[in-house]
Amino acid sequence: MLRILHDTKYDFIRWWRWAAGLTIGFIVLGMATIFFTGGFKESIEFTGGTVMQLHFNSPPDVAKLRAAIEQGGFKEPEITQFGSALDYTVKAQDAGGTSGAEAVSRRITEVLNQAMGQGTFTVARYEAVGPRVGGELRRGAAYAILISFVVTLLYLAWRFEWRFGLAAVIATAHDILTTIAFMKLLNLEISLTVIAAVLTVIGYSLNDTIIIFDRVRENLRKNRREPMYDTLNRSVNETLPRSVLTHATALAATLALLIFAGEVIRPFAWVMAFGIFTGTFSSIYVASPILLWIERKYPRQIDGKGGRPAPRPAAPRPAAPASAPRTPKPKTTAARV
Repeated sequence: MLRILHDTKYDFIRWWRWAAGLTIGFIVLGMATIFFTGGFKESIEFTGGTVMQLHFNSPPDVAKLRAAIEQGGFKEPEITQFGSALDYTVKAQDAGGTSGAEAVSRRITEVLNQAMGQGTFTVARYEAVGPRVGGELRRGAAYAILISFVVTLLYLAWRFEWRFGLAAVIATAHDILTTIAFMKLLNLEISLTVIAAVLTVIGYSLNDTIIIFDRVRENLRKNRREPMYDTLNRSVNETLPRSVLTHATALAATLALLIFAGEVIRPFAWVMAFGIFTGTFSSIYVASPILLWIERKYPRQIDGKGGRPAPRPAAPRPAAPASAPRTPKPKTTAARV
């Protein structure tokens, strides 16, 4: 693969207008869906509910366990194995007329006794999760995203230049908007694992953008007179083998989680799989065109070729003052006597 993609000369930046239209349309579709159909589904960490810890005498059938709890009136419960194969946690939101941790625990115990048999499990503990915790989690997630933006902008401004940092932050904001639209279109439930996936996507996309920008900086030093358009295309082509191998490996691991993992981890895998695509897309078709626009709008030194900084010409030497023309001396002839 490295040999196939060696020394490619694809014109990626040429298609930035089509790419911009595509991604804007996708974001608008997702935001319109949120506006007309309401917000997201939220897990009990955000809405409040009951957490139960169950210990089984033998490894249970998780699908049968989930179906029994859903038949009891609790929609989409979160069932997670922890420790051994006999210990599970069940997170369920209050449903119907059932309210309070004790009532929810009693109702779930009844439906499980009917479905799996009396005495096949014991309730180790149960507790209520209040919506106040959900508010703290929302603020924590917002702070985490905001801090990542600020740190990224400061790092790239120090490591490269302010224009690199601004382009990277705009590309990251694009990734967040497209991921939110994707989660709404798939009607994914917002949980701690989904928030972790969004933060992971931010880091993944930033890493890919920094790799390309670092190559751009190297190429700028090698050929200062090359137009920025050509520099960006060359940098993307030079990092293409590394990008393809990295993204293919990450996508393979994510697809394995998506296909073989359980219901709890599947939303994380969906967001990560989409994040690999949108992170790669934004690094090429969002960050690079924005950097090109900034260079042309606010050039450092313009040499007539796309705003590339040109080396400062040497000062011309002052010309020597012109000497006065010599006046020929008149010839004198001796008079003959």
